[in-house]
Amino acid sequence: MQTMTVCLDYLAANPSAFILAAVVSGLLAGSFLNVVILRLPHMMEQDWASKCRAFLHEHGEMVAAEKKEPPLSLFYPPAFCPQCDHRIRAWESIPILSWLYLRGRCSACKVPISIQYPLVEAVAALLAALVAWRFGFGWFAIMAILFSWVLLVLSAIDLRTQLLPDSITLPLLWLGLLLNTGSLFTSLTSAVLGATAGYILLWSFYHAFRLLTGKEGMGYGDFKLLATIGAWLGWEMLPLAIIIATVLGAVVGILLIILRGHGRHTPLPFGPWLATAGWISLMWGEEINHIYLSATGLLPPA
Repeated sequence: MQTMTVCLDYLAANPSAFILAAVVSGLLAGSFLNVVILRLPHMMEQDWASKCRAFLHEHGEMVAAEKKEPPLSLFYPPAFCPQCDHRIRAWESIPILSWLYLRGRCSACKVPISIQYPLVEAVAALLAALVAWRFGFGWFAIMAILFSWVLLVLSAIDLRTQLLPDSITLPLLWLGLLLNTGSLFTSLTSAVLGATAGYILLWSFYHAFRLLTGKEGMGYGDFKLLATIGAWLGWEMLPLAIIIATVLGAVVGILLIILRGHGRHTPLPFGPWLATAGWISLMWGEEINHIYLSATGLLPPA
């Protein structure tokens, strides 16, 4: 216990050491984040298939023989190459360095390893470093780093599968409300209003868009993600988050149409832009809101 106290005191007194610790933590966490990004959607599909089969069986429907698949969780089986089933050894799991040493290929079958692995690890380390630099040592920064990592996971899953798992967004929402019972990021009142308004805003937009066009403009996971941002940062950050997410989504959509020939009706995930907007609001939201309110004369002079 005394050693832990000394370490914490050292990190609090040495910002550079805290940033370095955040980078190392981000690299190590990035390896696990990759597991969540890759395995959780497949686990969800297995669960959905199992429930569908059980429902059909209960109602007397003929069900095809189930394809046997090994049980999958975030911790089992240990990491392996999906091409040749080669068990990934410890030295092959060193963040970024092992991917570089192996030149991005499996050590057994030489099939290319997705660049997602080192990229997620690097981004997780970068996000942690920026949060540590911005806020300094303390519970605020530690929780903000956790928030950043989970936003990264949600963004990557949505980009890959256009899913925003409830098993991530809902616990994150409740954690934000719990932390704000002590006003860590904002007041509890602002957090509750933020969670409520965040959900209702996108829910209302979804139904208005559907009534006008007959199409679904986004998924329910987007409602829950904006509600989560509101629960962590408060209702005051919602207008900024929505504006940033909308601008980012529009810019990326236009670029994809121009550069890759995507059709205007090709569905694009909105979660990554909401997550990015939430992270920007976490880092610099107060300053951006202050500048806007000052420029528009809505902020009374000091």
